[in-house]
Amino acid sequence: MEEIVFHHALPIQLRFNDVDKFGHVNNTVYFSFYDLGKTEYFASVCPGVDWEKIGIVVVHIEANFVKQIFASDHIAVQTAVSEIGTKSFHLIQRVIDTETLEVKCICKSIMVTFDLEKHESMPLTEDWIEAICKFEGKDVRKKKN
Repeated sequence: MEEIVFHHALPIQLRFNDVDKFGHVNNTVYFSFYDLGKTEYFASVCPGVDWEKIGIVVVHIEANFVKQIFASDHIAVQTAVSEIGTKSFHLIQRVIDTETLEVKCICKSIMVTFDLEKHESMPLTEDWIEAICKFEGKDVRKKKN
């Protein structure tokens, strides 16, 4: 598998309630970090989208917790699209310590574009595909066999 290059990073401000009684960020909080990263990624890469009509939904998500995050850590969430299909795309995200660049957690998601008016999946537009490929600096469309 080819190494992912992350062109998008969002600094995260840790809140008091993100930290549990063990003194580290609770595992459930990571998913809110990933949601923030997704939101900012698509606002940057596909700014003309009408989010009242088109949405993206998570159909699969998995996270590997590598290292603890403590309240004093400075972190960011990095986001990249690794593969685009007809209606879905693969999103790779990770939380890193911005001072040491140490990876804290890695998340892989499969996202589907969704027509909010018809309540069904829909193909990604060519505009989205082109914008994502341009931002990622390579063609991430799924290769047909």
